[in-house]
Amino acid sequence: MNITELARKVKITPAELRQKLPELGFHIGKRAIQIPNKQAEKFIEIWRAEQSKQAMLNKIKQKISKTEEKEKQVEKELISIPSKIQVHRFAAKINIPLNKVMNELVKNGVFCGVNENIDYEIAAIVAENIGIDVQPGDEEQVAKVNVKAKINKILKQEKKENLKQRPPIIVMVGHVDHGKSSILDAIRKSKITEIEQGGITQHIGSYQVEKNEHLMTFIDTPGHEAFKQMRVRGGGLADIAILVISADDKIQPQTMESIKIIHEENIPFVVAINKIDKSGADIDKIKKELSEINLMPEDWGGKIICIPVSAKTTKGINDLLDAVNIIIDLNKSSFLANPTGEMIGVVVESRLDPGLGPIMSSIILNGHIQDGDNLIVGNSYGKVRFIQDYLGNKISKTKISLPVDIFGLKNVPSAGTIIKKISSDKEFKKITKQISSIKSSHLFFQEENEQEYKDTAEAAKNTKQLKIILKANKLGSLEAIIHSIENLSTDEVKVKILKKGIGQITETDVDLASASNAYIFGFEVNVSGLARNLIKEKNVKVELYNVIYDLIEFTKEQINKLLPEEVIEEFLGEVKILKIFQKKNKEKVVGGKVLKGKVNNNRFIRIWESSEQGKQSENRELTKLKGEGKITQLQFNKNDVDEAGAGKECGLKIITQANIEPDDILEIYKEVKKQRKI
Repeated sequence: MNITELARKVKITPAELRQKLPELGFHIGKRAIQIPNKQAEKFIEIWRAEQSKQAMLNKIKQKISKTEEKEKQVEKELISIPSKIQVHRFAAKINIPLNKVMNELVKNGVFCGVNENIDYEIAAIVAENIGIDVQPGDEEQVAKVNVKAKINKILKQEKKENLKQRPPIIVMVGHVDHGKSSILDAIRKSKITEIEQGGITQHIGSYQVEKNEHLMTFIDTPGHEAFKQMRVRGGGLADIAILVISADDKIQPQTMESIKIIHEENIPFVVAINKIDKSGADIDKIKKELSEINLMPEDWGGKIICIPVSAKTTKGINDLLDAVNIIIDLNKSSFLANPTGEMIGVVVESRLDPGLGPIMSSIILNGHIQDGDNLIVGNSYGKVRFIQDYLGNKISKTKISLPVDIFGLKNVPSAGTIIKKISSDKEFKKITKQISSIKSSHLFFQEENEQEYKDTAEAAKNTKQLKIILKANKLGSLEAIIHSIENLSTDEVKVKILKKGIGQITETDVDLASASNAYIFGFEVNVSGLARNLIKEKNVKVELYNVIYDLIEFTKEQINKLLPEEVIEEFLGEVKILKIFQKKNKEKVVGGKVLKGKVNNNRFIRIWESSEQGKQSENRELTKLKGEGKITQLQFNKNDVDEAGAGKECGLKIITQANIEPDDILEIYKEVKKQRKI
């Protein structure tokens, strides 16, 4: 068959055909104009097969390309921005450098700080200009709905005869210094100490009290912000709220925030007007302010129960509990659970104990947890080692709404995380393997650019860490400090920045520092009022600076303290072996002469074989190391001594594996430990 005809059949040029023929195993010569018919038919068969294969590969590539494009579109669609968001959170959310976001805001005539909120409309414009698709969405609302939906779904599946009344969960809310914790202390002392002789040991910030045959679970959530985070993360944990307002003050912005939360959650509540014992207390003034925001007190013709109390004198505490009982009676159908049903619980708080490891303070809303159960808690997991109730007593199984400490997790989970129990060991292993793989591929921590402090177990054994939470006033300062202190890391001590951010030091920073035993460094920033109180309570180490140099110098000092001591050898002297008196296993008794320096008892030695040259000289070259050992006894003139100087002959008892011979040289030295510095 003619080459031109074959090229026409396979739809390529003759030149291309001449190139393809040898590639596919057909060698006909460069000047040939024909190819045998059988070879031509074989070539056509192979060529068509190759073309079909290539076409299939192209289709697969197109399919992969389309799939990747769809995935990218899905990823874009998943970026949901709430109605209001802080600028630095928005930058982190869309994964764009903060300075670029700030530039886009300025271009659009928006001048604001990194910690200020911007509306969704502004955020959407900035995102569009950068080339990122966003959609409106309230993350807090989504989290709340998901958790509440899960609880409601479980309860709907339970048979009515299995549902039993559970103790309601009560949370204190209000302004930071209006006395929430003081009221909780008053309730605790008046109720729990009645059943505990000699008082109680408060292990976690939650406890139960009983009033008029009603068992109630109280959660100590210092500050309105903590309650807000619980709402966002845990969703629907609180059943009843006690709004605390100080009688000698007024309704503060944080009080209004608490009221907003109560309304959003649709939580029944009672108002505790605290500090009525103080000289400036004015109960009617507080009631008037409540009425002005459509919270009309009950004794003024409205529906809001207001109880005057004094946490200091405990006056009104019983009345407050009676008011809570009324709310419980009115909402009994809302406080139901099945102790033997599907388990669902929430982390109230968590901490890391040096001896016991991660501790998860929790409340179980349905079902139960017992010793040996497999738990998945967000990105943490583990098998329950043991459980303690809020009084510190070990229990084998949890009860509904009972505050408990659970031990056995691999790491510390976030507050508000849902607790899941996995019955199947096989499924548990599968999930934990997935979690481990996620952790190994993502260095994280959750909020405000927090960095999760996760190293491998092997690295943790060999490396110490100086853990730092860093807050600065400006992005430029923050970046400069990060660069400076991370470069101070050594092989033995690593500087680990668990969290970095711009703005004042908050209670979230303090909680993280307490859980991870970290320093908080602040550069030209203040400490919030809530955080200041928490710092004293949790004994967290906080260092504030206005000069970067001072911050770096302090970091160096802390690294130096963690560095292992350096062992330096100090040469003492040399002894020439004159005679061997005894060789017994590792113990040798020899006689020798001090050539240099001195010899001391209880010092380390190296045994050297000296050169043959200059055999009569005392300064022969040391050529071969025979071994090491230690002097355990030193004698001079048959008397035990601690030291013998140069030129003296002495007897030595030595412990060594080496074979000592006459003319060997003993190098005597001591080890001196010295603090290293970077």
